[in-house]
Amino acid sequence: MALPFQRPSIHCRTFTSPMVEKIIEDITDKMVDKDMARLFENAFPNTLDTTIRWHVDGTTKHTELKARTTTKDTGKWDGPQSFVVTGDINAEWLRDSTNQLLQYQPLAKSDEKIYNLILGAINTQAEYVIESPYCNAFQPPAPSKLSASQNGQEDYVHPTYEPSFVFECKYELDSLAHFLTLGNTFYNHTKSTDFLTPRWYKALDTLLTVLDQQSQSTFDVTTGRFQRNTYTFSRQTSQGTETLPLSGIGNPLNYGTGLIRSAFRPSDDATILGFYIPANAMMAVELKRAADMLAAEKNLPLAQVLQKRAQSITDGIWKHGVVLHRGLRVFAYEVDGYGGQIMMDDANVPSLLALPMLGFLDKTDPVYQNTRKMLLGKDTNPYFLEGRAFTGIGGMSPCSSMNLARD
Repeated sequence: MALPFQRPSIHCRTFTSPMVEKIIEDITDKMVDKDMARLFENAFPNTLDTTIRWHVDGTTKHTELKARTTTKDTGKWDGPQSFVVTGDINAEWLRDSTNQLLQYQPLAKSDEKIYNLILGAINTQAEYVIESPYCNAFQPPAPSKLSASQNGQEDYVHPTYEPSFVFECKYELDSLAHFLTLGNTFYNHTKSTDFLTPRWYKALDTLLTVLDQQSQSTFDVTTGRFQRNTYTFSRQTSQGTETLPLSGIGNPLNYGTGLIRSAFRPSDDATILGFYIPANAMMAVELKRAADMLAAEKNLPLAQVLQKRAQSITDGIWKHGVVLHRGLRVFAYEVDGYGGQIMMDDANVPSLLALPMLGFLDKTDPVYQNTRKMLLGKDTNPYFLEGRAFTGIGGMSPCSSMNLARD
């Protein structure tokens, strides 16, 4: 095919790493298929080339923020910071930025620039989680002096947020799980605890508060009366997938399940039944990984808190998320704790198909194998798609359908 070189000029790249350039050279030299070599050359550095809109190494103090800093904000925006945008949108999604940096994580232990970049990304995500834990996409940090942009939507959200800080506020449980993933993966590759700052611990405490709030049922367990969820979301739209039903509240969820509600999916589509199993599985795994890290660093009380929550979610998945479908035990995509279930999957991460990759179970697990068989059949999964070029799992979102090639 003779694919073209498509990297930006070296003068226009947003971040550079000599080690990354050396890896590209070493690998492409050994590849026989030159089109594949060109794909790797273009794709592997793309995050660094095009999406690091702001990075500081932590040696410069942001003096312009001093007048607005209070005692409770001590340490805010201190240390390395990295703002990683998603594609051509000048905003950072927690999920996307974590995954955009994933391929560079193994390099952090031997490349100081990559180390500092990822450390900065953790610190920046911590600030986002502290300020607006229910939101999924964020504006450039104030110290960057980059201009904020608007998403063009008319949203009514509780808790309220500051538009100059938040780009979009769809509460997605996996976004918070991805915040943990970024730090857990960094620790696994470097064994560094430089990111375990007071701000990271505050972000973790904020995350745990959200888990407490979103594990509550729709109706009071004692009186049976309706209790309004902390998070509500209504958007002026003709697309049902873009807003929550029942005036932004979402469909009812039962109590005592151990599961955590997610208002939206990784595709940014609204959940139908709020106990979204893939995100719960991911959160359980990342809480366990964080617990192991904190235990290794002698923070046993906090490690035990995380471990207990991880086990509660895991137990809830096996009790409420495994259902009988055509005579086989399989994982449902979403449940409500009342027996309601949604049977499908989406071309994204987390997903049911990705449960082994997430670390939730082994790929040989019989329930997973049954689930996989169900998901990869057009008569059992409404979003299994077949076309001239690709066959695989799509989804309700046009973006998900474009991603079906991931399988």
